[in-house]
Amino acid sequence: MTGAGTDKSKTGFDLDSPVVILVEPQLGENIGMAARAMGNFALSRLRLVNPRDGWPNVSAERAAAGADHILSRVELFDTVEQAVADLDLLFATTARAHDQAKPVMAPDAAAAEISGHIAAGGKAGILFGRERWGLTNEEVARANRIITFPVNPGFASLNLAQAVLLMGYEWFKLATGGALPFAMPERSVRASQHQLDAFFENLVRELDRVEFLRPAEKRDTMLVNLRNIFFRMEPTKQDMHTLHGVIMAIAEGRKGPAKGGVLDGAQATRLRALLAGHGQGAPASDSAGSVRGLARLLRRNPTDAERLLWQALTRDRRFAGQFKRQTPVGRHIPDFVSFVHRLAIELVNRDETDVVAADRVARRAWLESRDYRVIELRVADVERDLSAELDRLASNLSAAP
Repeated sequence: MTGAGTDKSKTGFDLDSPVVILVEPQLGENIGMAARAMGNFALSRLRLVNPRDGWPNVSAERAAAGADHILSRVELFDTVEQAVADLDLLFATTARAHDQAKPVMAPDAAAAEISGHIAAGGKAGILFGRERWGLTNEEVARANRIITFPVNPGFASLNLAQAVLLMGYEWFKLATGGALPFAMPERSVRASQHQLDAFFENLVRELDRVEFLRPAEKRDTMLVNLRNIFFRMEPTKQDMHTLHGVIMAIAEGRKGPAKGGVLDGAQATRLRALLAGHGQGAPASDSAGSVRGLARLLRRNPTDAERLLWQALTRDRRFAGQFKRQTPVGRHIPDFVSFVHRLAIELVNRDETDVVAADRVARRAWLESRDYRVIELRVADVERDLSAELDRLASNLSAAP
């Protein structure tokens, strides 16, 4: 995740921080990674005591991952005595007991004392030792306090940059009050009880259709459990919209020309013939629910000609937004209908059966009796010269009273 959290457009913290002193660091990479850790937590003052490979160091610059503002201000010293001469509170980090009579502190306690000391106008520093053997007894003796980390005693050695990062984290957390840089955005207000109830009613209705809530004696308990699942979520209004869409998508099946629950063009043509043959294309009942269900089925399974004509109607400015496809008009479902123009379009397939033709004739009579004009377009003509058929349709619209 190198650089994943870096946003150069944001202004960083400029805090009075303790001095970080690396004693005889052996690898340039460790210096660079320590500088990077310092940059993470607004530690800006880095001192090096006699780095083994000299200074400046290309390896350090590469490993710093953009912490150039720290490396460019590095202070070099020949001895620890020189590096700490101006400090009045010094901490030595070590994983080993040096048998010296001075306070031993955890990183959080040390960070608290450092913060208070700097706030009072003092100068504090933290010593970090060599990668291989840390600090000597003499160097630890110069410190006022010892910092050690609560680590696995069987494997206590920390990488130099890791030790710097742990101390930097504890100090920065105190200096900034532990405030996180961002929080979860509130993208939508919390859903109301009314919205939750509406969603739940929709869910239960669809579950009843697939006979999920059984046996009957367990129905009430299942409903309570389901309601608790969604009410515990404390969903937002947007969550409710999404969940409504999920339920409807599952209930209605996949849409569009894709396979898997949706027929291809030839199969869709046979489906319409089958529906007409069984009298389902023009149901005798005025049940709005069954007609709407049939309309959804037909919309999900367009014939090739229907798909071709629908794409043209939605893209051509003469017709865009004026037509609907496979939409109930009373108890009948024309292929296309414009409520604005009270016009229905019927597609006439090749070699259609007498039953299909009779079904279409009955539908036309029913629509015309209710002041709808019906235009018949032959599938062969639509596929051969769609542009001419669209011009004919436009002429019919312009000639309408």
